Amino acid sequence: MSLSVDKNLVDDVTKWRRHLHAHPETAFEEKATADFVAAKLQEFGIEIHRGLGETGVVGTLKRGTSPVAVGLRADMDALFIHEENGMEYRSKVDGKMHACGHDGHTAMLLGAARYLAEKGDFDGIVRFIFQPAEETGDERCGGNVMVKDGLFEKFPVEAVFGLHNWPSSMAGSFQMRPGPMLASIDTFEFSINSSLAHPGTQFLVPDPLLIATRIVQDMHAFKARYLNPAEAVVLSITQFQSGDPKDRQGVHVTPATAVVRGTLYTLNDAVRDDFEAGLEKIVRHAAEAAGAGHEFMFERGYPVLINSEKETRFAASVAREVVGPELVEDNMKPVMGAEDFAFLLNGRPGCYVFLGAHREGEAPRHLHNPNYDFNDDIIATGISYWVTVAQRYLKEASAARGANPL
Repeated sequence: MSLSVDKNLVDDVTKWRRHLHAHPETAFEEKATADFVAAKLQEFGIEIHRGLGETGVVGTLKRGTSPVAVGLRADMDALFIHEENGMEYRSKVDGKMHACGHDGHTAMLLGAARYLAEKGDFDGIVRFIFQPAEETGDERCGGNVMVKDGLFEKFPVEAVFGLHNWPSSMAGSFQMRPGPMLASIDTFEFSINSSLAHPGTQFLVPDPLLIATRIVQDMHAFKARYLNPAEAVVLSITQFQSGDPKDRQGVHVTPATAVVRGTLYTLNDAVRDDFEAGLEKIVRHAAEAAGAGHEFMFERGYPVLINSEKETRFAASVAREVVGPELVEDNMKPVMGAEDFAFLLNGRPGCYVFLGAHREGEAPRHLHNPNYDFNDDIIATGISYWVTVAQRYLKEASAARGANPL
């Protein structure tokens, strides 16, 4: 690791991380977390702005005379999951926990902020973006709200960088790729509406269960036979609800309604358009053919996360400087999950990377799991990456601007 991160700083960041872990807050409720972040930034002598994206915090650190600015982003929110770990800093809030490592992301960026405030060797501006509500899965997420609230107009940057811990990869390793790295996410819901019926007279009214089941099969057939198989798509039916499972007498009546929900992940916006039209048509035709009523909803979520070429090459070179070339994969396969950092990348060029977090000798503690816990052993690597990104980007961008003045 080329940058030496003081053990005292790592110890402090570890304490901050565990404090945040014990006090999780979910989307747009990160008031205590934002208070903690703002207080630390002020303690470091960093200018802060609060309220962007409701509970977001932006810190600005200026040094020298260069107007070049770079953005570093960390997410702050937790999940609605009941923690099953037994460590002393486990969640103190029933039904909520940091099961995705945002406590670690926030703490590492705070550590980088303190390092840069105390020892930063740069000429320019660093924006520390602490974002709420990454986990919503829809367009009401914190990344989109912060951008719509004027993030890049009020706090201009030439590029923005993001990082996520990745328990499936070796601790301290980095993975990234130019172009599409993470998928878009959309949700859909349809209902088939008929009337209650006794099974003996079911032939008098449409059977919503039978119709909905056929629609589910047709949706998968649409993916298998009416879409280019070279396209990366994950279509999942995640909920199928009809009748009341607690009503034992209800077994003698066919329900009046069946409701089905699911998700769609893809790396191609044109495929999203095809699915929205295709799934609606499948539902409508099946309902009409059976004489049933129907409703259909398709809600766009996060867009495809697309890393820009130049910034990805830069991030990969920083990662190689920090951990060595053998621990950096700069053309990983895309992951069919989604991240609202995509909204920030739609506003500015940049790169999102994975920082490996797998504890050697243990089975991976996967994200969104009640037994997950952030691996504190990667804190020093994360701080070193962030500091090196900021210092090198500002140095190289300022030099390029000097050679090619506006």
